[in-house]
Amino acid sequence: MPLEAPRLDDRSFEDLVREARRRIPLYTPEWTDHNLSDPGITMIELFSYLIDILLYRLNRVPERHYIKFMELIGMNLREPETAHTEETFWLAAPQPVDITIPLGTEVASLRTENNQAIIFSTSEPFTIHVPTLTAVLSSRPAQRAGESRSYQSQNLRRLEVGFEGFSAFANPPQVGDAMYFGFAQDMSRHIIGLDFDVDIAAGAGVDPTQPPYVWEVLSKVEPIEWTAAELNEDKTKALNQPGVLSLHLPRMVQGRIADTTGYWLRVRLIDPPPGVPKYRNSPVIRRVNSGAWGCTVDANHNSRIDGEVIGRSDGTPGQRFNLANTPVLPRLEKEQIMVRLSNTVEELWTEVTDFGSTDPEDRHYVLDSSTGEVRFGPALPQRDGSVKRYGAIPRQGAMIVMLHYRYGGGVEGNVQAHTLTVLKTGLPYVDRVANRHEASGGLNAEDIEDAKIRVPGHLRTLQRAVTAADYEYLAVQAASGFIHRVHALQPPTVNTGEVKVLVVPRVNNVNGNYVPPEDLALPDDVRDSIKNYLDDRRLLSTRLDVLPPAYFWVMTRVHMRISSFYNADQVKKQAEERLFHYLSPLSGGPDGKGWPFGRSLYMSDIITALQGLPGIEVIHAVELFPVTWDGQGKPVLGESTQEIKLVAHGVIASFRHEIKDE
Repeated sequence: MPLEAPRLDDRSFEDLVREARRRIPLYTPEWTDHNLSDPGITMIELFSYLIDILLYRLNRVPERHYIKFMELIGMNLREPETAHTEETFWLAAPQPVDITIPLGTEVASLRTENNQAIIFSTSEPFTIHVPTLTAVLSSRPAQRAGESRSYQSQNLRRLEVGFEGFSAFANPPQVGDAMYFGFAQDMSRHIIGLDFDVDIAAGAGVDPTQPPYVWEVLSKVEPIEWTAAELNEDKTKALNQPGVLSLHLPRMVQGRIADTTGYWLRVRLIDPPPGVPKYRNSPVIRRVNSGAWGCTVDANHNSRIDGEVIGRSDGTPGQRFNLANTPVLPRLEKEQIMVRLSNTVEELWTEVTDFGSTDPEDRHYVLDSSTGEVRFGPALPQRDGSVKRYGAIPRQGAMIVMLHYRYGGGVEGNVQAHTLTVLKTGLPYVDRVANRHEASGGLNAEDIEDAKIRVPGHLRTLQRAVTAADYEYLAVQAASGFIHRVHALQPPTVNTGEVKVLVVPRVNNVNGNYVPPEDLALPDDVRDSIKNYLDDRRLLSTRLDVLPPAYFWVMTRVHMRISSFYNADQVKKQAEERLFHYLSPLSGGPDGKGWPFGRSLYMSDIITALQGLPGIEVIHAVELFPVTWDGQGKPVLGESTQEIKLVAHGVIASFRHEIKDE
C-alpha cells in the first residue's frame, strides 16, 4: 500500500473560528454579543483566515522538501521540444548560378489579430545547384529469360537544341519501359524542372490526371532501390504537349547505369489500375532541358540569436547574467559563451551541468535553459582557511557574449500543412515558401507534477541501464518527443549479453485510419540520439541495438450480417474504424496502448474487437491476410490464414479491411 503523509496541521478555517468562539467565556465572560454582525466576531474570523493561510504554507513544507530532494538526485524538468517539418522554397525561375539558403533562414505563419506568428528556422544551409544533364537514356525490359535490360543513349547536344527526336518508350509501350535522366550534381531534395518539347498528342490515349507511369530516383545502389518522386506541376499533360514538368526529388545516391555515372531520375511505365487508360503510342521527345526551381530544407520551430551581449565581468566569482530570450533550447555545436578580452583577444568557454569536477583554471559556466541564467563558478572557503575556485573567473571589464543560441519550442509549433508561408529572412530570387507537410514533435516544458511521477523510475535506474525497464525508461528520456512506445528485449529472448530496444515513433494521427509504413519508420537521427544516450549508461559487456520493431501488416475480410434496422454503410464504416484502431502498434491491442510485442493475432481477436458494435447481428467468418511489401513499395497480399504468428520483436500493423454484408 502507498504511504500516506499526514497533514502537519489539519484544522480548517471553520475549526479555527469555532475554537476561538469556545474560548470567549474563559477569557472574556462579559462578552455577550456573539452575532456575525459583532465587530469582535469579525476580528476572530479575520485572524482565523490569516492562520489558515499560515497552515496552508506549513503543510506545503513536505512538498518543498520533496522538490529539493529531486534537485539533490539530479532531476531536472524536461525542456520544451521543437516541432520539425520540411520547408519548401520555390524560385521565381531557374537561375544560372547556385543559390544558397542560409542556416537559420526564418519562415513564419501569418500573424492575425488574435494569434502571434509562429516562427520556424532552417536547421542547415542548403545550396540549390544548377543541374547538368550528363545522359538521357531510354530502356526496354528484357524480352526473354537470361537477357538484361537494353539501353539507348541520346545525343545531349542535339537534344538540348531540338535537333534530336526519340520515342520515350517502345511502340507499343510496355509495362517496365523507362526513360532515364542522369545528372552530374546531387539533386537530392531539389525541385527539378524538365522543359519538354514533344509531339503534340503523340502519346494520346492517357488521362493526364492519372498517367500510367511513376517518377523515381536512384536511392540505393546495392541492392538497387528506386524511391518515388512527388509531382509538383505538370504542364505537359502526361508528355502530350510542350511544357515544364517539375518534381520534388527525395534523397538520391550516385550510381552507374549503362556505363554512365550520375545521379539518376527515371520515369517508368506501370500497369495502371482497372479503368485507367494506357498509352496507345509512345510520346516523342524533341527537346529537353533541365533547371532547378527550388528546394526542400529541414526546419524547426525556433528562433536563432547570434552574438548577444549579456554583460561585462566585474571580476568576482559566481557572477550571473541572463539571456534575453527563453526557453533556451539544447545547445548545438558552437552555441556557447565567448569572453571578449579586447578587440583582438577572445576566449571560448564551455558549458557544464555543474561545477563539481571543475578545476580553478577551467573556463566553465552553467546555463539554466528555463530562465536563461548564465552562472560562472563560485569561490568557497575550505576547512584549512583557504579559498577554492570552481572554475576560472572572467577578467574584470571583459565582455560576455553568447555566440549563438536558439529559443522556442512547444506544442504550438505542431502546425498544419501550408501554414508557414511568410518568408521573414530576405532571400533573392525566392518567389514563395510553404511547408507541404504538417509539423510534428513539439512538446511543452514539463511541469513539476509530471516530474514527480518520474522520481521512482529515476531512483531505480540512477542513470544506469541494467534491466529491460531501465532501457525503456532511459530511451524515453533520450527522445521523449519522438517516441510513442518503446520495448526492450533481453535474454532469453535474444542472445546472451545483447539488448534490443524496439522503438515505435510518434505519429500525429494515432487514432486515425491507415498509417503508411513510411510514417512508422524510425528516423536515423532519433535512432542515433537514443543509442548514444544508452551507450553512455549500459554495462560494458552489453551489446546494444536500437531499431524499429518488425511490423506484421495484416488485412482482414469479415463476413457478417447487418441488422436491417441500421444503415449498412455506416455500420461497415464503424467496423472498419474499429479494426484500424484495434490492429495498430500505436493504439491497438486489448488495453488500447498499442498491439503487444510478440503477441500473435487470431481470428477470435477480430470477433472480440467487433463484439458489441451496434448493428451487427452475427459474424459468419473472418479471414486474415498477411501483407508484405515489394522492392517498389507496393503491397503484396498473402494467402488467407487463421493466425498471424509474430516473433518476439514483432508487432501487428493494420493495412486495409473489407467488411461484407451477407
